[in-house]
Amino acid sequence: MVTITSRSEGQTVLTTFEVTPGTCEDLLEELRAAFRDVIRHQPGFIAAALHVNDAQTRIANYSQWRHRDDFKAMLRSEEMRARNRRFNEMCKSFEPVMYEVAEVFDRDSGD
Repeated sequence: MVTITSRSEGQTVLTTFEVTPGTCEDLLEELRAAFRDVIRHQPGFIAAALHVNDAQTRIANYSQWRHRDDFKAMLRSEEMRARNRRFNEMCKSFEPVMYEVAEVFDRDSGD
């Protein structure tokens, strides 16, 4: 389960995929398979979530990793290099960006 906290020492990665309504579901299937079969088994993986906008023109992936190097090692694996090439063929563009959580707000935080 994805838990967002500003006290996290891990690495957050947000990846956005620009797709068409005709390719959105196909790419989602590929991403689900990648998480199910490969990514979730990688050292340092904590959790992830996939999001789709209403127009089915964007997919966003939020993932959490123990360390930046764990995420980078996963990307460099032969299996993920092959899968990333397939992802690239199914979308206009995609970009993983590493972030640190700066602040978290929920119903019970603050005034």
